[in-house]
Amino acid sequence: MATQHQHAHKEHSGEDLLHAAQAALVASGEQWTSMRESVFAELARHERPVSAYDIADNLSKSRGKRVAPNSIYRILDLFVAKNLALRVECSNAYLANTHPGCEHDCIFLVCDECGETKHVDDEAVSRTVRALAASKNFKAERPVLEIRGMCSHCT
Repeated sequence: MATQHQHAHKEHSGEDLLHAAQAALVASGEQWTSMRESVFAELARHERPVSAYDIADNLSKSRGKRVAPNSIYRILDLFVAKNLALRVECSNAYLANTHPGCEHDCIFLVCDECGETKHVDDEAVSRTVRALAASKNFKAERPVLEIRGMCSHCT
């Protein structure tokens, strides 16, 4: 059985996560605006992946004015690029990265029944995927591996 290799990082939650995300974004040379803070806070309050449309709807309700999904997508794209959020490709939904600023590849376990999505860090798998890409003269920029199946609650 393969051993899971994890790199050391600190998991953040609540206000600590919001502050860590702000610090990571500012350190990358970007501004932490009130809208970006609102989007990140909304994203972080969800335990399961959430769509840009859901974020836009929730922010529209809380702000009392319409927030366009296109604006949310632009912010989420920035968050993914700066490693503040993770994109679950199969559902076009996003999760807050609970250790912003810590770079790693995305490995997701996605339950087809309930939608639960777990993010897994495994350096050995990441190295293997990147080495496979390199062996084909391909530079992997943002590897994402999604394993679909059923979680322990649904089996």
